[in-house]
Amino acid sequence: MNNVPEIFGSMVFSDGVMRNRLPKAAYKALKETRDNAKQLDPKVADVVAGTMKEWAIEKGATHFTHWFQPMTGITAEKHDSFICPDGDGKVIMEFSGKELIKGEPDASSFPSGGLRATFEARGYTAWDPTSDAFIKDNTLCIPTAFCSYGGEALDKKTPLLRSMAAIDRQAMRILRLFGNKTAKHVITTVGPEQEYFLIDKAMYEKRKDLVYTGRTLFGAKPPKGQELDDHYFGVIKPRVKAFMNDLDEELWKLGILAKTEHNEVAPSQHELAPIFTTSNIATDHNQLTMEIMKKVATRHGLTCLLHEKPFDGINGSGKHNNWSMSTDTGENLLEPGDSPRQNAQFLLFLAAVIKAVDEHQDLLRISVASAANDHRLGANEAPPAIVSMFIGDDLAEILKSIECGKPYVQKDKVFMEIGSDILPRFPQDTTDRNRTSPFAFTGNKFEFRMVGSTASIACPNMMLNTIIADTLCGFADELERADNFQAALSSLIKTTIKEHKRIIFNGNNYAPEWIGEAEKRGLLNLRSTVDCMPYYIKDENIKLFEKYNVLTKTEVYSRYEIQLENYYKQINIEALTMADMINKDILPDALACMKDLSSVAVNKKQLGGGISCEYEESMLKKLSPLSGSLYKEAETLKASVEKVPEFTDIMSEAKYYHDVVLAQMEKTRKLGDETESLLGSKYLSYPTYGDLLFSVV
Repeated sequence: MNNVPEIFGSMVFSDGVMRNRLPKAAYKALKETRDNAKQLDPKVADVVAGTMKEWAIEKGATHFTHWFQPMTGITAEKHDSFICPDGDGKVIMEFSGKELIKGEPDASSFPSGGLRATFEARGYTAWDPTSDAFIKDNTLCIPTAFCSYGGEALDKKTPLLRSMAAIDRQAMRILRLFGNKTAKHVITTVGPEQEYFLIDKAMYEKRKDLVYTGRTLFGAKPPKGQELDDHYFGVIKPRVKAFMNDLDEELWKLGILAKTEHNEVAPSQHELAPIFTTSNIATDHNQLTMEIMKKVATRHGLTCLLHEKPFDGINGSGKHNNWSMSTDTGENLLEPGDSPRQNAQFLLFLAAVIKAVDEHQDLLRISVASAANDHRLGANEAPPAIVSMFIGDDLAEILKSIECGKPYVQKDKVFMEIGSDILPRFPQDTTDRNRTSPFAFTGNKFEFRMVGSTASIACPNMMLNTIIADTLCGFADELERADNFQAALSSLIKTTIKEHKRIIFNGNNYAPEWIGEAEKRGLLNLRSTVDCMPYYIKDENIKLFEKYNVLTKTEVYSRYEIQLENYYKQINIEALTMADMINKDILPDALACMKDLSSVAVNKKQLGGGISCEYEESMLKKLSPLSGSLYKEAETLKASVEKVPEFTDIMSEAKYYHDVVLAQMEKTRKLGDETESLLGSKYLSYPTYGDLLFSVV
């Protein structure tokens, strides 16, 4: 591998590159735009574009693209070359400020949830100067927001940027009340841990289900799975290590802070964790990470699976979203600190998070909802669909003491009233971790563990920023009008803890008893996407988004429509793939096996001498009725998607796919897996779970 400091960020038009290459006045103006959202002068944009083009050409770029994140969940790009005819039959390389700032992709060809009709094609991409441009595949990629002709957000980035502005404004109000006059902004930061599977590419290509849907729709349990716990943190296999080395290098070139890599719990499962950065940039980087993982895997004859549940019966993959708040001066607002002021400030921000998560469980659940993630949540490998918070025993005791107005005693120290307490630094050494918790405090950040492995982190962080901004706004309103700040602060924290402590649960979220306990507490248990999506369009939630200019009512409804449409379309593709595999693979394989069994049995009987045909006859008695039953269930499944009733609304259609099609798929799969388990490798048309999970060495 090349020298890491030299290659790191080498393909990024970073602040350092801009500072060195731009004229001072242009750099200063761009810096103001990046730091304080000041509008950029078109003349300055031309200077930036020219400098960016020259730098990109030096790096081998021939094209540029506005790189954006539509509601598909993946990124999009349209490439234009730098060439421009010079009038003498030759070309020159040009790139203007206008081309940098704005592009026009076809808005009607992306999911819009009814915002755009097919004939209404115009849409715009707008440069996001807070995220650095970069070079990928000889193309200058300019991170942009994407909106419709009418200005509605058609992407995941725009609402995230709006939510970051909202929490910035409200958190700064709180900091000013605590006497902080140096900070200018509060920034939310994220470090998303990415889980994934690596399997052999040749085997992947033989599985229609993996190719079409990203997950296996059939698969009998192999003799060995993850029961020995021997894969987690185990020695990384040479082929996987070579992939990881190449992946690191590609990510580092793009300035992505890839830090930690290891084997995960399931066979062939792994994880990559970056160092945290701002929510906006972390979102861009995670989208790039997923894309590059797939490309690098192909180079090594591998396929990277990012589906939340690619294999039944073993752990699926998530994306742990480590979220925090910091000032632009470097102060982490979720760090307890050492001084009385810091202690009280930390407790107030902590109380804000507790209140926000409790009051908006529905929105957090919606932010991770998908057909794929429904298979993972609550499967004793990931957090359940019930949102709760883990804060650790020590912090729970401190909050209890505040609520009850009693001293909190730890070792030789007594901690009394808010504002003069000196909190212990935790939970680095004073509390355990809880890997079953959906939303766990881990020292100076919260780990939102419900996010699915394929998901863009834009939506979960947009939701987090918005709901916490709302709580901070209420806190600031109350404290700003108080005559006695200290007394009001103490009362506010105490009241918040008392009213919202139900969301705190430090126990085992996998325990069956927790479901009943959560119900008693009044917590929501939204088990599937169709259960939680109606909450998206509740009046109070729409008003919340509108209040902070994060989403308009129209934009909320469009996302509601898109998520439900994606949900039932994914199930539709899976059902058709399942029927196709049964009719073209499993049943022909079973018939071939039965033919051979019958032939052997006939030959044995012709030989005479009482040769036993017990095995052949026994297998035939199992396979023949099983094949018949599988065929009938496959026909029922096929009919369920080919004859979908006429629905007047999208929710009814999504519920139909959940209640009828998905239920039929589960019933059909049981027969398919049972049939597969009776067939030897000679007859199976596709690789088994054992082949897929243990072939990469």
